[in-house]
Amino acid sequence: MSENNFQMNRRTMLRAASISLALPWMESLAAPTVKSPPRRFCSIYFPYGVSLPKQDGEYGQWNWFPKGSGRDFIFNKSLEVLEPFRDQVTVLGGLSHPKVRRIGGHDSGDTFLTGEEMSLGATGLKNSISLDQFMARTHRLGAKTRFTSLTLSSDGGTGLPTRANTLSYSHNGLPIPSLNRPALVFERLFGLKGDSIDAQRKGLTRTGSHLDLLMDEAKTLQRKLGKTDQDKLDQYLTSVREIEQDVERSARWLDVPKPKINAERLTLDADNETPAKLIYTMLDLIALAFQTDSTRFATYQLASMHGAISIANKFPSLLGFAKDAHGLAHGAGKGKGAENKGKWDRFQTECLAYLMKRLSEIKEGDGTVLDNTCIFYGSSNSKTHNNNNYPLVLAGGKKMGYKHGQYLTFDKDIPLANLFVTIQKRMGAKADSFADSTGSLDESVA
Repeated sequence: MSENNFQMNRRTMLRAASISLALPWMESLAAPTVKSPPRRFCSIYFPYGVSLPKQDGEYGQWNWFPKGSGRDFIFNKSLEVLEPFRDQVTVLGGLSHPKVRRIGGHDSGDTFLTGEEMSLGATGLKNSISLDQFMARTHRLGAKTRFTSLTLSSDGGTGLPTRANTLSYSHNGLPIPSLNRPALVFERLFGLKGDSIDAQRKGLTRTGSHLDLLMDEAKTLQRKLGKTDQDKLDQYLTSVREIEQDVERSARWLDVPKPKINAERLTLDADNETPAKLIYTMLDLIALAFQTDSTRFATYQLASMHGAISIANKFPSLLGFAKDAHGLAHGAGKGKGAENKGKWDRFQTECLAYLMKRLSEIKEGDGTVLDNTCIFYGSSNSKTHNNNNYPLVLAGGKKMGYKHGQYLTFDKDIPLANLFVTIQKRMGAKADSFADSTGSLDESVA
């Protein structure tokens, strides 16, 4: 065989392999060694905790946590919309991040997936890598898809330290900007608008050249800096290296056609004045991203801890609830305030149930996409300002080995990071620790 023919055949095979990556996972197209669909992770976060009136009191039916325990439990009103998925959910009580218990209640949103206390160091407030990025990048579980991960929120961007608009953090603890416009998310996942492939390739080449120059200049500068400034520069250069990797990744995927998606059922023009349509469309996009295997990691922050400044703070008011999100949380301990907050808790649970339903409708192998997706849902407060006893739901992943249909409560000495160890294992990562973990919750949930 001539060299030219070999190169042509090789290019043809590579092109065919690349196109198969852009399609949904299909058993008939999988390599002989691939016997099961891909595993996925999604985390959905809401701020300010939940309604927690006394279970035997007048408003006890609005206590977020179920009655009973183990498999013998009854959902209260806030979670009863999950009843159709009872065998696909585990409600968790008692867990929290030990380091986070000693910081301000409104400072804890940044730490939901990191477990870090946001301490003040030489380079500013210090966070650490989030669980999604640890699995997607450090363990490279996100390396086989077009996008390593998908980071979404209602507010967008990164926000401010302790009031972040993102759940995802790089390995040096820097916030990863989130997307909050459905049309932009759709365009990134499935569209090809504006510049041609050649123009995009030239743009990526220019970006790569600029990064090379920046790295060369930084190395020269580094020798002239003191220890503190060197640490700051190292942190910055680490971020630059991650950008380099993303540029290289984008260049490799340029010739791979994006999946063709019918957008008719999507409300891509939804915005912060139509919150229900906005949230449900973002959940649709997560489902489509998983269905097309565009990514296997997604985070979605329904609102930030930024009080009145948060775009999403007004969502309850726009939807006809008694107050804004912050006001509902602060009023939850006063009479009917428990019911008002509980109704908002229920709406947020309906969002989780909607995503579960969407994923359960997508067939995959001998199950559904929901069977191969772990959803971690919850808040970093129990009541607002209280960083203990997080309200948490672990959902989906039946084919990943999770034992659902339970309400489990844990002693406060067990850190939430123990659950993160189990989630890593169920995703296929060879890891036995995360943050301040002391073990795993394998025996309880998987």
